[in-house]
Amino acid sequence: MSKLTTQLRARLEGLKRTIIEASDKPLILVKELSPRSRRHLLRHFLALEEKDRLLRFGTKLSDELVTRYVEKIDFTRDTIFGVYDRKLRLLGVGHLAFAPRETSRVSGATVKARVAEFGVSVSAAARGMGVGTKLFERGAMRCRNADVDTLYMHCLSSNKVMMHIARKAGMEIHRDYGEADAYLKLQPANSVTVFQEAMEEQVAMIDYIVKANMRALFKWVGKVTGIGKPKS
Repeated sequence: MSKLTTQLRARLEGLKRTIIEASDKPLILVKELSPRSRRHLLRHFLALEEKDRLLRFGTKLSDELVTRYVEKIDFTRDTIFGVYDRKLRLLGVGHLAFAPRETSRVSGATVKARVAEFGVSVSAAARGMGVGTKLFERGAMRCRNADVDTLYMHCLSSNKVMMHIARKAGMEIHRDYGEADAYLKLQPANSVTVFQEAMEEQVAMIDYIVKANMRALFKWVGKVTGIGKPKS
């Protein structure tokens, strides 16, 4: 057997293992949300356990305050990303908030006009699936394409999800009195990042439409046939 044949076989085996491993992992599609998604957002945040709500917002918020938060999200200024399951429930939400450099805690880290702060929440059912990381990666890509070179996170030091994301991304982390600040310097945008973000959004949108249509179809079938209705 020639050396070239051996190398080709080794590469084929490696490719086969990669495909098998990828097939075992759930497909996570990140979709940009609009004001029409407020109902889904509110349902997601209200479903978070008390400790998870504390980690997400840095303080204990009542249902009323969570509702106000969702109602006041400025979709014209900030960008909200979500990961939906097949029942159109949000498994994870990433909030990318843009602010003038002068008002940021990391104003000295950039010369750009704006910085972006990232916050993330993941439902208990989706832990360990990489949802938070995918949301962060999409947020970082949006920053690059929006000419923002500094992505910032502020959270409690006990927030393991945020700390894991920060360390995995190579962010510079500063801890102080139970809280942590982390920021990441981003590379400028290029044609690849612009195209990639557009394609990812297109795929996520198609996936959402398919799920919504299937859900509507099942509801219609159930209404017509009576399947799924409780027996009297």
